[in-house]
Amino acid sequence: MKLLIFVLNNEELLEEVLAAYIEAGVTGATILDSEGMGRFLTYEVPLFSAFKDFMKGNKPYNKTILSVIRNEQTLERLRRLLDTIVGDLDKPGTGILFTVPVDWAYGLVPEDEEV
Repeated sequence: MKLLIFVLNNEELLEEVLAAYIEAGVTGATILDSEGMGRFLTYEVPLFSAFKDFMKGNKPYNKTILSVIRNEQTLERLRRLLDTIVGDLDKPGTGILFTVPVDWAYGLVPEDEEV
């Protein structure tokens, strides 16, 4: 199992992204409001206010989506779907997708009961 973490920079794409999760077989996720470090430093810490010009065009807030996945096929299918929705994640300002190993979990819906 893996914890899949997706930081979506464009909040307007959230509904499409969640539809992709379901299409890929990911039926559960937690969505958090989040904010990038650059935006926080630029607007909340006066010392870094000179970075405002550098930050132009970046979205001020993000959505961070957390979900536990059980197999690599789900991950690869979701990655392809996300690329079609948000664009190439190698381009700045689109988002970040990564996984972290999960050694143990309690409270997950069993695989045979997932939708």
